[in-house]
Amino acid sequence: MARIVQRLPSVSPGRVLAWRAGAVIAALLLTTLFLALSGRDPALLAELVVRSTVGSRFGLEDLALFMTPLVLTGAAVTVTGRIGIWNIGAEGQFYAGAIGAAGIGLFVHGPALLVLPLMTVCGVLCGMAWILVPTLARAYAGVNEIITTLLLNFVAALLTSYLAVGPWHDRVTGALASTARLPVAIPDLWGVVHWGFPLALAVAAALAATLDRTRWGYEVRISGANPEAARYAGIPVRARIVAVMLLSGALAALAGVSEVAGTVHRLQGGIANNFGYFGIVVAVLARGSCLNVLPAALLMAFILDSGIVLQTQQLTASTVLAITGLVLFMIAIGDELAHYRPVSTSPLSTNKGAAP
Repeated sequence: MARIVQRLPSVSPGRVLAWRAGAVIAALLLTTLFLALSGRDPALLAELVVRSTVGSRFGLEDLALFMTPLVLTGAAVTVTGRIGIWNIGAEGQFYAGAIGAAGIGLFVHGPALLVLPLMTVCGVLCGMAWILVPTLARAYAGVNEIITTLLLNFVAALLTSYLAVGPWHDRVTGALASTARLPVAIPDLWGVVHWGFPLALAVAAALAATLDRTRWGYEVRISGANPEAARYAGIPVRARIVAVMLLSGALAALAGVSEVAGTVHRLQGGIANNFGYFGIVVAVLARGSCLNVLPAALLMAFILDSGIVLQTQQLTASTVLAITGLVLFMIAIGDELAHYRPVSTSPLSTNKGAAP
């Protein structure tokens, strides 16, 4: 009996989950080895990380605050992936949403019951406007959306910094390079966790149901899998591309609204905190499923929160970044290895077709 390795075109979620669990364990073992060689106590650090993240109310609140933008930016990248497009500009759309929400919060006065919805609508529209040019360029001119959305990230970041230290700068205290504190905020739900957290979970669940159980979602999937067949079947592929990309920009902008109105409460440079880029990692881990965005965002939030805890123990930011990269790298390897399995073949089958 001979054994060969066969690559499976698709695998069950349980098989992927098992390989991912093994990959995380392998990454933790390697991290433990490196920390031990550097003179650190891995057991002590592990206990501190667990106690500071999932072992206390403060840690759980931090996880929820990290998850909120990660779920939305991860969903923003995932939804475009369903139609064969990569939105690398979630970071810029995040900034655009934060700018729109902050502009309404700073200069429109009124009860929070009216101002908060207006902030949300304005922020979402700003995110859609920010992705509009790459959308039209991709749908009608075939311009690569990866380049256009990526470059706009830097423009949005610079615009945010300019507004925070320039026209919208807090002129009362002048202590921070930011705007004044917004007079309205998203109400708190549990401790410092605001209502943006359950809203993000609900948005991801609703998006998953829409993509998997509606005709529109079916047309989006067909347009991404085989655009020519979709056109032959009468599906307006360009219209679906435009709709999906605008929806993606709205989701990333909603993350910006949630962050500026629920967590930071002021517009400042770097408010996106790389959540747009981490959303790409979340989308890759989610493997095209908006429901899978939730556990993927939780894993990413745990990694980010653990990194902050480790930095309090005199580990450099570069070391924490290397550990984070190792975990994600091992998960990527596990995802690929999940598609392979050894198969036993008989000598007759391996020699079939050979010359006598």
